[in-house]
Amino acid sequence: MSLVSGNDYVIRAVRPGDWERVKQLRLDALRDPIAHLAFLETYDAAAARPDSFWQDRAVGSGEGSTTARQFIAEAPDGGWAGSATVLIEEAGSEDWAGFPVERRQGHVVGVFVRPEHRGKGLIEALFDAGLAWAWESGVERVRLFVHEKNTRAQAAYRKIGFEASGRVVAFSKDEAQEELEFVVERPL
Repeated sequence: MSLVSGNDYVIRAVRPGDWERVKQLRLDALRDPIAHLAFLETYDAAAARPDSFWQDRAVGSGEGSTTARQFIAEAPDGGWAGSATVLIEEAGSEDWAGFPVERRQGHVVGVFVRPEHRGKGLIEALFDAGLAWAWESGVERVRLFVHEKNTRAQAAYRKIGFEASGRVVAFSKDEAQEELEFVVERPL
């Protein structure tokens, strides 16, 4: 657990009992005006999922999980201001796009900060926590995919230290659009 300096936000991993808040934050993220570019899932699909899905998600990406970790930014009033999740991809497996995973790596997904909390350093704080966990987990690099038109997110990721790798994949919602892979290598 850590505090964002200058603010009283707490950055921490979700806990299994947080499943209702995990669900609510995801649904809120899927209502964001750029959700159609930032997320592969739709609001209607997520809202239709049973509570057991969200309970499993909070356990599978919560404190103690070795395969995924969802970090949240908790505002001074206790509300959840944002989130980012790091998944571990094992070398020799196949990723979501069908490409072979060549080395053990982290994959950042589900990045969201509520509009009223943006500009306060929360993306950096969430990524600091996620990257620290990924490095402790022994990954060699961390990556993410960002829609070609989501320039705000691309700028935020570059500021954190991610660089475009050159890998481009078709956007699953519209094959005429593309997603760009951004990566950061493990520090020496």
